[in-house]
Amino acid sequence: MQDFRDALYFPIREFLAGGNPYDPAVMFAHWPVRQNFNLYQPYHLVLHLPFALPDYRVGAVAFAVACLVLLVVLAVMAAGRARLPLVAGTVVIATLLVTSQVGKAQMYVGQVNPLIAVGAAGALLLRAKNPVWASAALALAWLKPQFGLPLALLLFVRGDRKVALMGTAIAAVASLPVAAMLVLRGDGIGEFLNVISRNLEWASSTGYGAVDSMTAQRVDLPAVFFRTTGWLPPAAELLALCGVLAVTALLARRLDRTGNGSEAADVLTCLGIVVALVHQPGDVLIAVPALVALAVVCWRRRKEANWRWAACATLLLAVPFAHLYFVDTAVKSLLGTRASVTLDGVAVVAAWVVLVLFAIRHTRRAA
Repeated sequence: MQDFRDALYFPIREFLAGGNPYDPAVMFAHWPVRQNFNLYQPYHLVLHLPFALPDYRVGAVAFAVACLVLLVVLAVMAAGRARLPLVAGTVVIATLLVTSQVGKAQMYVGQVNPLIAVGAAGALLLRAKNPVWASAALALAWLKPQFGLPLALLLFVRGDRKVALMGTAIAAVASLPVAAMLVLRGDGIGEFLNVISRNLEWASSTGYGAVDSMTAQRVDLPAVFFRTTGWLPPAAELLALCGVLAVTALLARRLDRTGNGSEAADVLTCLGIVVALVHQPGDVLIAVPALVALAVVCWRRRKEANWRWAACATLLLAVPFAHLYFVDTAVKSLLGTRASVTLDGVAVVAAWVVLVLFAIRHTRRAA
């Protein structure tokens, strides 16, 4: 439960004690944490307050149960999106999800990703049917800006401007009172910005978060490129952010116009989010409903050569889910630790590239 400890329980305790949990020095001085509190939206400190009020063990167990419930909700969304029998589909998907490495990690690490995944999937699922609820779902995805920002941009380009703007506005309004309180507690807006700067500086220098770390498990394009080549081009993270989001937005918009490419467009959107910015393997959780729907479509169109590209992308994206302990042990013994921490990233980046190629071929045929 290290993420529950470092990113939820003790940051909220620091907030309740009158401090600023975004300041790494404050958190390390006051609480038994090993990671800094990253730049979650300030409303996170209020939304998850019930889990930080009781004793630590009680809060941890309650949060693990909440994560399990959210994973089941994600399975319900996946079964509905893929038009599978709801009860049977939910049971099968939830079982596979909870026993996968990605699903298990959410509960024993204590991550907030299940809530973010439900928000991101809900925004994609409801954007056409119910823009208001889709906006609320996007606001949940904004809990971590590295999810909310690219998703809002991609939704905007795909034509869901109302959802993108309303969801972003809801997240901002929800965060404003907490942010204002933190500013007032400190020495003004200038000091608050200095805290944010120190937070970013610390996060970018850790062994698990630095783009040029050989031991990091990041799955975004710049980090994977460095671990596979040992070289990092100048401004690699900015170039990857702009390039990946531009390609993803253009092709997702084209897939939307084909009439039968919405599942592929949503998976491409989720992959673009994960590949463009700093992300860990568990962050592919946001793609589960769209991925299941795309897998069903690929099976139904398995005789069509072009859809085999999309099927290949779904298989590659399954790698982080199948990266269980015995798999990790085998990879380490055969290829070493560096290969073990790079495997998921290579698979996710490759899945994005293959789906890009599929989108190009599919949209050309449609045209």
